[in-house]
Amino acid sequence: MSEERLEEFLRTGGDWEKLKTSVPGVFIQKLPPYRASPSRLAVEVNPVDASGNPTKRRGLLIRFADEYEAFREILNDEKLPRLLEMLERVNPGAGRRERKKEEEIIEI
Repeated sequence: MSEERLEEFLRTGGDWEKLKTSVPGVFIQKLPPYRASPSRLAVEVNPVDASGNPTKRRGLLIRFADEYEAFREILNDEKLPRLLEMLERVNPGAGRRERKKEEEIIEI
């Protein structure tokens, strides 16, 4: 993905619009201006369905490298998988979505 393409998306993309990337579940999202802050781009991490579309209404938004590092530390904690396994045993089951056709994506 080129910086020129990102700059173009920042200028011309609609508020909250998302672009797919070559990494399934990783999107570029344009955030609207807020108070004194101008519009900016963020990475959204959101599981995808069979056709590569986000499965959640909102994913995890990451705007800065230090935020990514903080989330990475949390997600790599050895206790988190055990907690998720306990939740799966306690929560009622839900069906999983399957991946479908390929769509235009932005290469990272």
